[in-house]
Amino acid sequence: MSADGLPERFDVVVHPAPELRGELRAQPSKNYTTRYLLAAALADGETRVVGVATSEDAHAMLACLEAWGAGVELVGDDAVIQGFGASPRAGVTLNPGNAGAVARFLMGVAALTTGTTVVTDHADSLGRRPQGDLLAALERLGARVTSRDGTLPVTISGPVRGGVVEVSAERSSQYASALMFLAPLLEGGLELRLTGDIKSHAPLRQTLDTLAAFGVRASASDDLSRVSIPGGQVYRPGRVLVPGDYPGSAALLAAAALRPGELRLSNLREHDLQGEKEAVAVLRDMGADIEREGDTLVVRGGRPLTAVTRDGDGFTDAVQALTAAAAGAEGTTTWENVYTLRLKECDRISDTRRELQRLGLTATETTDSLSVTGAERIAGGVTADGHGDHRMIMLLTLLGLRADAPITITGAHHIRKSYPLFFRHLEHLGATFEYRPTDGH
Repeated sequence: MSADGLPERFDVVVHPAPELRGELRAQPSKNYTTRYLLAAALADGETRVVGVATSEDAHAMLACLEAWGAGVELVGDDAVIQGFGASPRAGVTLNPGNAGAVARFLMGVAALTTGTTVVTDHADSLGRRPQGDLLAALERLGARVTSRDGTLPVTISGPVRGGVVEVSAERSSQYASALMFLAPLLEGGLELRLTGDIKSHAPLRQTLDTLAAFGVRASASDDLSRVSIPGGQVYRPGRVLVPGDYPGSAALLAAAALRPGELRLSNLREHDLQGEKEAVAVLRDMGADIEREGDTLVVRGGRPLTAVTRDGDGFTDAVQALTAAAAGAEGTTTWENVYTLRLKECDRISDTRRELQRLGLTATETTDSLSVTGAERIAGGVTADGHGDHRMIMLLTLLGLRADAPITITGAHHIRKSYPLFFRHLEHLGATFEYRPTDGH
């Protein structure tokens, strides 16, 4: 059994839920947790990161920082980090599991070392995701890089120089964020030129926000195509508080909108840089009854929903959850400009279309869009493939909650990547699940 009381590996049977009702506190942000932990390690001194996420991504970051020489102590819900400053250990092999952002952030900082190797034991997921744009930028700065055709495993050796460097933001914003963490510790700093159609502005702003929280000066153009970070700076240790997680909470909000009942979800700041905060506005546009009371969102569920067409690039990590809402809305919903969903733990466009069709729904795709036509009923009674993807598992779970018969989701343990208590939280609201141990991946 794992810490959540569930089997190490399991499939889940999702039973229809007549209603969802109750109060929950949103889990800590995965994206802010990993950023704060890395910045804390890059500070020379002790930092307390208050209220860290318990996701696999957070554990992966902590394990890698410890391997690099940081002191790590978990005290209740907090992490106390003794940083290594600008001097992570050389010659270390880091394994971030299946955490793509963690891997990329670490590869950027690896340029401070000699012979850091980043590997993964998820060859069919993170092992296939592209890293070449970041590696090319590091090479232009003077790093020595070896890789398997731009994918993991990767070995990086510094030193690197500061100055002007271009990095593509076409596939992911994480390459630029990686360089932003490195920049203040280089003598010359970095003038970043982000090229291509910049994806996911919100995570870039979260990285800038993290730098500011640790006393690092940086400036950026309004469109984020230019980021200037002076060199010779230090990360300042101290105390930071992790905000609530909007991407995971989007699934709870969508679930509550789809079923009768009422959810009160706290710890979600109104003024927040997480792009997935937009999920609240999208659900409202679809007709969901959502009110804000300070840091608490109140959803009164079971209202009729109608389809929308939206550019999903700003809230990519909420698209799967919102697709579940769209599957219960009148009309056809389209998420446009979401090509980067193809580069996640699975292909979240094609694989999602296939799973929706398996459940009897009408769904179509283009290169960079996904459309789903809502249906009043979902028959259920089938087994769906979780594709080893936490966001896909959330989507399928929400569909199961409103199906006529139970839906089985394979590989449901992968939910732990971002939201270990997802099923437990839904149970608290009245959902019913069966957990079937498996030996599979």
